[in-house]
Amino acid sequence: MLGGVPTAVETTRRALAELGHEVVVVAPRMRGAAPEPNVLRVPALPAPMYPDFALPLPLSLALARALRERAFDVFHAHHPFLLGQAALRLARRTGRPLVFTHHTLYDKYAHYVPLPTRFVARLAIARSTRFANAADLVLVPSVALAARLTAQGVRRPIEVVPTGVDLDRFRPGDRPTVRQALGLPQDAPLLVYVGRLDPEKNLPFLLDAFASVAARHPTVELLLVGRGTQENGLRHHAGRLGIASRVRFAGGIPPSDVARRYQAGDLFVFASTTETQGLAVLEAMATGLPVVAVRAIGVEEAVVDGVSGLLVPEDPRVFADAVLSILRDAGLAAKLAAGGRDAAGTISTRTLAERLVALYERLGAVPGSP
Repeated sequence: MLGGVPTAVETTRRALAELGHEVVVVAPRMRGAAPEPNVLRVPALPAPMYPDFALPLPLSLALARALRERAFDVFHAHHPFLLGQAALRLARRTGRPLVFTHHTLYDKYAHYVPLPTRFVARLAIARSTRFANAADLVLVPSVALAARLTAQGVRRPIEVVPTGVDLDRFRPGDRPTVRQALGLPQDAPLLVYVGRLDPEKNLPFLLDAFASVAARHPTVELLLVGRGTQENGLRHHAGRLGIASRVRFAGGIPPSDVARRYQAGDLFVFASTTETQGLAVLEAMATGLPVVAVRAIGVEEAVVDGVSGLLVPEDPRVFADAVLSILRDAGLAAKLAAGGRDAAGTISTRTLAERLVALYERLGAVPGSP
């Protein structure tokens, strides 16, 4: 499944390992997940409202004891609930620091819990704030989120550390060759979206905007890469708009194949207003795609308007105008692609892993790099 947090965890794990550090990931057991070195899977149940998510059961006494005996230098939680609580208990019992990366606007996901949305949203903010204040250091992927957490009452030190982009993997490719391999038409401009197909991603708006583009461009197509709870609804919405034949649903694909979908495109489109960083936007930029995105938290720190992409208000017609301006102006497309590639190059996985290690060392968690 495509998702920002699993991608961030795996990207960070791989980058730290390349620097010579041992990293153990404790994660829920997922259906179809292959065994991996240094990944401990905890028994879990599918989430009732979202089967692609897993709800881990409490750590067994044997696993908790084994983790305490491993003499870890630092515990790093990527979620304030469930396994995050286990990380907090282990850190306190072993006297080691706890670092917490606050990836998500948890209140924006309240609709997945079958309780009154406002109540769940308030509870999510309160619980995540309490967890952050129990950590020794809080990491966030954007300045805007740091300000939001401070306003919510987080009093622990906060550092902005975006998730890095693997520049060896996400880089420009040979578009005609990639399209041929994927069975995509060579002569049609292709807009690409990568991410979950879920309500918080604002995809009905994206289809509305694409309908306006398609009405004014005879061959343009839209490729949606990912799966989620809205897929069937989006298919029906595309049909009602009369654009079903111009929208391709790629479904869920292995993370190793995502880069080729970016490489096949002419333009990356993104409408979410609930991002804390917009990792898919940065991946697209690294792959050399110009970006059109709704101006919102997180994304507006990834994209410099007019330099590495175009940021627009949440208006389908304005969004469509921005897309068409790039499709019709090769010079503008090249300028934004180059600007995006340059910007993504400043947040490579290695650079940010080195910064993360420096923060661990500041906590006294790591005596020195290997």
